Amino acid sequence: MTSLTRSWTCFFVCCFLSCLVLPVTLQTVVQAPQAHSAGSQVITMSLQEEEYASFHAENPEWTFNHLAVDYRNGNVYLGAVNRIYKLSPGLEAQVSHETGPDEDNRKCYPPRIVQPCSEPLTLTNNVNKMLLMDYRENRLLACGSLYQGICKLLRLDDLFKLGEPFHKKEHYLSGVNESGSVFGVIVSYGNASPDMLFVATAVDGKPEYFPTISSRKLARNSEEDGMFAYVFHDEFVASMIKIPSDTFTVIPDFDIYYIYGFASGNFVYFLTLQPEMGGGPTTGSSSTGREQVYTSKIVRLCKADTAFNSYVEVPIGCISGNVEYRLLEAAYLSKAGAILARSLEVAPDDDVLFAVFSKGQKRRPRQASQDSALCVFSLRKINEKIKERLQSCYKGEGTLDLAWLKVKDIPCSSALLTIDDDFCGLDMNAPLGVSEMVRGKPLFSDAVDKMTSVIAYVYKNHSLVFVGTKSGRVKKIRVDGSSRALQYETVQAVENGPILRDMAFSSDHHYLYVMSETQLSRVPVEACGQYSTCSECLGSGDPHCGWCVLHNMCTRKEKCERSSEPRRFASDIKQCVRLSVHPNNISVSQFSVTLVLEAHNVPELSAGVNCTFEDLAEMNGLVEGNRIKCFSPAEKEMPRIIVDKGDHQIVQLYLKSKETGLAFANTICLVNDFKCHWCKYRHDCTHDPRTCSFQEGRVKKPEGCPQLLPAERILVPVNVVKPITLRAKNLPQPQSGQRGYECLLTIQGNEHRVPALRFNSSSVQCQNTSYFYDGMEMSSLPVELTVIWNGDFSIDNPAHNKVHLYKCDAQRGSCGLCLKADPLFGCVWCKGENRCTLKQHCPHPENQWLEHNGINSKCTHPRITQITPLRGPREGGTLVTIRGENLGLEFREIQDNVKVAGVDCTPIREGYIPAEQIVCEMGKAEKSQYTGHVQVCVGVGECIAEFTANSSKYYYFVIPRIINLKPSRGPVSGGTVVNITGSHLDAGSNVSIMFKDQPCTYLRRGGQWLTCRTHASLHGYGNVSVSVSIDRAHLQRDLRFEYVEDPTITKIEPEWSIYSGHTPVTVTGTNLDIIQTPLIRAKYNGHETLNLCQVLSPISMLCQAPELPISLARQQEVPERPNEFGFKLDDVQAVIALNTTNFIYYPNPEFEPLSVSGVLELKPGSPIILKGRNFLPPTNIGNGKLNYTVLIGEKPCMLTVSETQLLCESPNLTGRHKVLARVGGIEFSPGVVHITSDSPLSSTAIIGIAAAGALLILFIVVVLIAYKRKTHQSDLTLKRLQMQMDNLESRVALECKEAFAELQTDIHELTSDLDGAGIPFLDYRTYTMRVLFPGIEEHPVLRELELPGYLQEQVQKGLKPFGQLINNKVFLLCFIRTLEAQRGFSMRDRGNVASLIMTVLQSKLEYATDVLKHLLSDLIDRNLESKNHPKLLLRRTESVAEKMLTNWFTFLLYKFLKECAGEPLFSLFCAIKQQMEKGPIDSITGEARYSLSEDKLIRQQIDYKTLVKGSPAQGSKAEWAKRGHLICSQGQERRKNGEWRQGSGQRMILQDEDVTTKIEGDWKRLNMLAHYQVPDNAVMALVPKQVTAYNSVNNSTVSRTSASKYENMIKYTGSPDSLRSRTPMITPDLESGVKVWHLVKNHEHGDQKEGDRGSKMVSEIYLTRLLATKGTLQKFVDDLFETIFSTAHRGSALPLAIKYMFDFLDEQADKHNIHDPHVRHTWKSNCLPLRFWVNVIKNPQFVFDIHKSSITDACLSVVAQTFMDSCSTSEHRLGKDSPSNKLLYAKDIPSYKSWVERYYSDISKMPAISDQDMNAYLAEQSRMHMNEFNTMSSLREIYSYVDKYTEEIVCSLEQDDAARKQRLALKLEEVVALMSLES
Repeated sequence: MTSLTRSWTCFFVCCFLSCLVLPVTLQTVVQAPQAHSAGSQVITMSLQEEEYASFHAENPEWTFNHLAVDYRNGNVYLGAVNRIYKLSPGLEAQVSHETGPDEDNRKCYPPRIVQPCSEPLTLTNNVNKMLLMDYRENRLLACGSLYQGICKLLRLDDLFKLGEPFHKKEHYLSGVNESGSVFGVIVSYGNASPDMLFVATAVDGKPEYFPTISSRKLARNSEEDGMFAYVFHDEFVASMIKIPSDTFTVIPDFDIYYIYGFASGNFVYFLTLQPEMGGGPTTGSSSTGREQVYTSKIVRLCKADTAFNSYVEVPIGCISGNVEYRLLEAAYLSKAGAILARSLEVAPDDDVLFAVFSKGQKRRPRQASQDSALCVFSLRKINEKIKERLQSCYKGEGTLDLAWLKVKDIPCSSALLTIDDDFCGLDMNAPLGVSEMVRGKPLFSDAVDKMTSVIAYVYKNHSLVFVGTKSGRVKKIRVDGSSRALQYETVQAVENGPILRDMAFSSDHHYLYVMSETQLSRVPVEACGQYSTCSECLGSGDPHCGWCVLHNMCTRKEKCERSSEPRRFASDIKQCVRLSVHPNNISVSQFSVTLVLEAHNVPELSAGVNCTFEDLAEMNGLVEGNRIKCFSPAEKEMPRIIVDKGDHQIVQLYLKSKETGLAFANTICLVNDFKCHWCKYRHDCTHDPRTCSFQEGRVKKPEGCPQLLPAERILVPVNVVKPITLRAKNLPQPQSGQRGYECLLTIQGNEHRVPALRFNSSSVQCQNTSYFYDGMEMSSLPVELTVIWNGDFSIDNPAHNKVHLYKCDAQRGSCGLCLKADPLFGCVWCKGENRCTLKQHCPHPENQWLEHNGINSKCTHPRITQITPLRGPREGGTLVTIRGENLGLEFREIQDNVKVAGVDCTPIREGYIPAEQIVCEMGKAEKSQYTGHVQVCVGVGECIAEFTANSSKYYYFVIPRIINLKPSRGPVSGGTVVNITGSHLDAGSNVSIMFKDQPCTYLRRGGQWLTCRTHASLHGYGNVSVSVSIDRAHLQRDLRFEYVEDPTITKIEPEWSIYSGHTPVTVTGTNLDIIQTPLIRAKYNGHETLNLCQVLSPISMLCQAPELPISLARQQEVPERPNEFGFKLDDVQAVIALNTTNFIYYPNPEFEPLSVSGVLELKPGSPIILKGRNFLPPTNIGNGKLNYTVLIGEKPCMLTVSETQLLCESPNLTGRHKVLARVGGIEFSPGVVHITSDSPLSSTAIIGIAAAGALLILFIVVVLIAYKRKTHQSDLTLKRLQMQMDNLESRVALECKEAFAELQTDIHELTSDLDGAGIPFLDYRTYTMRVLFPGIEEHPVLRELELPGYLQEQVQKGLKPFGQLINNKVFLLCFIRTLEAQRGFSMRDRGNVASLIMTVLQSKLEYATDVLKHLLSDLIDRNLESKNHPKLLLRRTESVAEKMLTNWFTFLLYKFLKECAGEPLFSLFCAIKQQMEKGPIDSITGEARYSLSEDKLIRQQIDYKTLVKGSPAQGSKAEWAKRGHLICSQGQERRKNGEWRQGSGQRMILQDEDVTTKIEGDWKRLNMLAHYQVPDNAVMALVPKQVTAYNSVNNSTVSRTSASKYENMIKYTGSPDSLRSRTPMITPDLESGVKVWHLVKNHEHGDQKEGDRGSKMVSEIYLTRLLATKGTLQKFVDDLFETIFSTAHRGSALPLAIKYMFDFLDEQADKHNIHDPHVRHTWKSNCLPLRFWVNVIKNPQFVFDIHKSSITDACLSVVAQTFMDSCSTSEHRLGKDSPSNKLLYAKDIPSYKSWVERYYSDISKMPAISDQDMNAYLAEQSRMHMNEFNTMSSLREIYSYVDKYTEEIVCSLEQDDAARKQRLALKLEEVVALMSLES
């Protein structure tokens, strides 16, 4: 058959057409079957990158504890040590909240934050013990381990701390430090009642402090005092249970560990693990040494039970295969689902509990069992068990059975009552325990990878369970019944396990969040895309997965297009598409054959299909029902057959859907026998037998093929002529024209053709020929033999017959080797020539050769060439190996004929090699025998000399001894290489070392030493005896070896290196000194690298980091973690791969060449800069430092290292030197430096330097002479300056003393006896006009239209419809937006339009408010769209809306000003005015001695005194003025002069300027009382001012200064005094050129006398006067701020407008998802304080009928600035260079800020104002001030802007849909037409 196949392969090939599915292009996944308890195949997969996300701990010590997912938006909240994180659904960090570490001690109760603690405090980590979502209040409950377990309430949006109750004992949950020992459940009782929190916790041995289970109040206000208070608490009963102290006397370390909790129906449940209190043999105190037995229990409480009378606990567990699983690891509550529900006999919506248990009941942390099981419980059946127990107990049966709570047995009490499903207990028979265990149904078990967590959900009626394991994997299990669980997939979810208890689904259930201590991962719940065929997909067992037929992919049904149509989506493996094809094979010589494909389970194919033959051909397929017709490829498309690859080629035929363009079907190929025939005479294989020329030449069966028959071994000696005869069958007779037979032999690559003779059809012979091959290395050579005829027609050789060529003398140099040869070779030993040859080639007589089994067949003269060993013990047993020549041909010839040193040595048959080697075992030697030869006698019988061999070397008997061993101790795991010293230890052949009864594996030895490797101790720690045996000699000595505890590794520092390794790593551990050669290892991608460590002490060693085994081509610019990292410490397995380290490798430093040429030219001393990257690895704790060495030639240099540069201080060298940089395992030369020394000075340069030196000396002499003269002059000047300085010092001292005295004595409170009637409030109209139109007194809106009669009526006709348009919201909004879009519409215009609109809408404030809200909403939208910072909103008046907002508040807060805020504001104004007038005020500059503003402070010493003047009207003495100048500074008093009435009836008019006025240079000083020498108690009066030649000049100056084109209309109400007093009057008199001054000359003029300069040089010393003023005014500022920032003050409620507008801003913030509290705060501050109150504070004349001076204005500006700073959220960093007005109130602002925050908070907590109430309020305000403004005049003013922008406004109205519907553009054009008549 072989012959037939080979022939067909050469000449005839048939082709399979096989239909195979084309795999969809997907990421490669790893698939590996894995046996497990359920017996199904498990797919282990690697996650696709786009599906997988992870978040790692920022600090390895800050491990993760708890996890919660917001089901509303998918955000993930992660509780960790010292941190709470908010992550996006894709695990990107959004916000983190710091919770620790902090100073604490667990013994401090109450904690130190409540009262001082005497215990030593240490920096303690805060472990997150509980993380709960409070959806109702949109907050996160995060409880930690610090301060006895207090909790924080964090806002979900930004983790802002809403509250942190800590001052009551109820606030301390537990001081336990474990994250998995606390559980909480939030229970809701409906909208009316607040939620409750059920908390269950381990108490850590402090039962008196902490209840183990309790229910707490969850107040809605996070700062409420009652937060976490017990739901019920009185003297006897409370909603809690504490562990009795008696329990701890029985079991000192008793505690209840809470694993899981949930609420279902009317009950709350907790799953616990707790010690058993029974008295069995294995129970009891841990101090007795017996192991504690634990029980898992489920605890049930009624939600509404405040006294905890409903407390019941039931033991739970499950049994699988006679193995008990009783230690609860994790649990999860889920719905049953339809399929599982049928098996459990419950409803699909019933709750079931999935639980993971470990084997047994004993917790062994170090030797914990890995065996675990997944079980399911029906919650309904647990409740039924509890109900049965309650019924029996209330019948008086049994005891309460709650040993840990009651300690002693208490019998149940009988009571007549009905116990239903919702029974919540009485104060009898409670709490209650159930003794009988509820057994769960085991679903799945795993004895290798312990299960640690569980979560489940129902998908399409299937209950799917996801289980986390200790190794970091997630098992996906489909639970279809109580005994039918299929593990269908395993995913490696985290890098290092175990997976923690908390797991959670994403909000759409598409992902699962799992975490280890340092990694949080997002894992897809399904990975259908990994399956490439329908059978794989539907056989996977994943219910998420189905086969999308025409898209040829495995996916969820919802991801498959048109999946609801028939047969487009397969969800059962029987629905997979099947195809059969007929015919399923054709010959390559057949073309365009019709193929019929029969399809099953295909969808409707109306779009058509294509048939594709791989890349050969593609054609249209004809669809007929479920049959598809295709045609095989045409001749030109038929594939070429490559003979080497077989006799057929499988071509993939697949069907492509024209709808999707994807292959969707596969066939089952039927392999039939090929219909092929062999033409013997044509030597051809064909499918058509008619092409064979002769009938007898057709071969149909393999038996008829021409072939050679098997032959015996064909032996041919070289150089001997010999024919080769072969048997065959069916040999064809060559026909005419055909050549005959030949034999083809290939010898050492060369072909040899030999003519052959065909005897008949069954025999052929290769003719006589000799053959030869080169070399003597091979004694024989097998050669391929092929028989051919007709040139190249080969005859099959199925038996693979070969010709063996051989040489007798090759490799047979001795007689024994020659006679050993194969007898068929015919080789003999020719004694005359001493060589091995053929018998016929030996020329001597017959007795001169030796042949095997011949007469002469015994070789003479045996020879020994080698003996090993040469020494051995006397006891014998040594195996001696003797090598040589002619050592016999049979074992019997040497069997008893070997002696070594005279001692019999017994040959061993297994070691005997005929003629070459003897192995014998030594007997025991006598004490008299020491040494001797080795003797071998060949033959049977007596030894003859010519058959005897004696060795030339001696064999010695020695006495081996052992003396010592080192080291004498090693790890109990073994692996220690022990070196035993002694003498003659290399003797003998076999060594065995025993450590007590355990072998020590022998390694090697020398004369005085031998080494072995210890095994793991079978007896644990301790000393063992050591013995050595050499052959039969047993060496005894009292040697001991101690097995000690294995070394451990506790710390690695640093935990990083670079790819090349060789960086120092300090390792800390225990017992490190017992390891001789410690190695550090890293494994990456299956490759391992090692490096050496040096032991420094028993607890530390220094290692060189191993190289990361990563190829250079794959080295990336990213850190890599090794797959394994650990240590080889002898045979200690625990440290081979450490799970506790996060060792990371950073990219290697890379150096750039020094220059392009490689040579860098330098001067001596110049630094060398090596550039590159990665010089400082970016480690977690900052940049890591590497040890760099840079050699310049052979000398190192000092280095400074940065991220991209090495700065090398080059050594003192010159010439060319190679630069070599070393770091870690890298050595790199960036090039060569060429250091060239500076050339020596030329003679010309030396002469020049000397000349320059002489000139320099001459210059110095001249300078010294000049210096001598100058010094004399300087001494005189210095004396003069000294006098001035003394004078200055005395003045400074005097001022400081005065200021100090003033600060201590003059700060007193000003009193005000004002009442409401005494405050000069402006009427509503004047007040609003001053705010709306500042500076314009007689505005047109206050007057009737001033038009001629014929025009007035016409204009009113136009203004009435225009007023209707203004009252149309669509028009008004469009009008305002259009105006704001115009470039020519200035800021002034915006304010004017806003004020005019508000005057028009004064009577319709509801409508005005609605428009304002729309405009503000638009403004906010624009602000956010333009990506401006949200805080800039309303900051500046850049829009109509902002000015309208100011005006809106102006209208609505007038009443609040009159009734509440006006009084403190007027008091502050009066206080400022009174305080300013206590000291002198300069009437020119406006500066005063007392001021809050540094700018308006007189910074000079003014000599003044207070005069008391008498008033002629009253005749009594009054303090008329404390000022030292003549006239008042207020404008209305400027028109009067003072009159001094002397006692004799004389009168003197006192004027600013008269003939007595003093003029000095170009300065003229105003007259003062001192100028006229007015005495104290003089009588003064004010008289009308007289215009004289002197004051007329000044009046003209004033009029020129203040006049403007608006002087008829504008009175500057916002200015102090007049324009003259606002600007210092320092300009020269226009006619005389004289400058006027009063108290001080202007600072900017530097023409003072030299003596006056001293007062300016220390002007800052006068700033203390600011403090005196501030202290005096403090009470008034506080009163004003307190009034403004109070929601209810002095009997006045908060104005509705403020609450309404603030709520509107909060709504807008919510609408735009702005949750930043600072932004909301800033919006409110910009809205009210900035836009209204600051304006009022700075301009009290807007509210009162008063006049404001410049000094008062400056002081009010400081108060206003302080007010603005108080409303800001930003921190003001102040220093000595900060403005004084900010420094003045720096300490008060934090207090004011708190007032503002409280004010805003109080407003937000107030109930919202309904639109109905607000509209009623606005209507009332409109009614009260209905006719304040002339609406027609206002409309005419607004119309002026319509007139200016008519086209633009009309265009906007036409583009607006709403305006078009109301035809507003047409109406406006009508108005314009009517108004145009006016012009």
